[in-house]
Amino acid sequence: MPRPEKVQAVADIKERIEGAQAVFLAEYAGLSVKDQQALRRELRANDAEFKVVKMTLARRAAGDLEIDSLDELLLGPTGLAFADGDPVGAAKVLKDFAKSHDVFVIKGGLLGVDFLSPEKIAELADIEPREVLLAKIAGAMKAPMANLAGLLAALPRNTASVLQQLLEKKEQEPSAVGHQPSAEEELAAADSGDVGTSEGADVQDAPDEPVAQDKTEDQTEANVEASDDADEETEDQADEASEDAEEE
Repeated sequence: MPRPEKVQAVADIKERIEGAQAVFLAEYAGLSVKDQQALRRELRANDAEFKVVKMTLARRAAGDLEIDSLDELLLGPTGLAFADGDPVGAAKVLKDFAKSHDVFVIKGGLLGVDFLSPEKIAELADIEPREVLLAKIAGAMKAPMANLAGLLAALPRNTASVLQQLLEKKEQEPSAVGHQPSAEEELAAADSGDVGTSEGADVQDAPDEPVAQDKTEDQTEANVEASDDADEETEDQADEASEDAEEE
């Protein structure tokens, strides 16, 4: 039977994984205590935390959460960086730290529930911070302020999903031809409910109903006038015939 302290440790790791926007795994063997402290300070400044836990407990926590993608990474001297805020900031710290410390190796991680390879984490670090993206979206949007407020309110709640879309967008950029809308422009367009040009063409090609209705009314008035003229001519002929009969 597992000891209570181990059960509690597994529960704590599970809670940290579930509550974080992203989790990064890195090998830290050979890193001095001073360097570890420097790394922790930089991560805390970006609303993230670096923890060293027993890999057996970490694997058990991942198993309880049905996260199979981390099994091969939770081996050896591995630390976990939990990004509670913007994952981009934490990824930048880890990437820069790894550049200046050869013994520090980024192994992979999770963005929400999606697995991130070391290459993906490097791409994530190159994305502009959330504040910059928000500013660009705000500047690019043409929608009413109510839609803008809704987008800005939703973005923090769906950070992992939005960043995953931006990563997918970065993968498609090398093969793109001509101008392609930026990720922030696509997000702004999706939130404002803009429609494609084909729909706009359908609307433009639609017949102008008021014009057709005016033509119908004009034709009706012409028919009525012609009928009135015919009635007047018939009455005139009848009057002439009556007058001729009286004279005879």
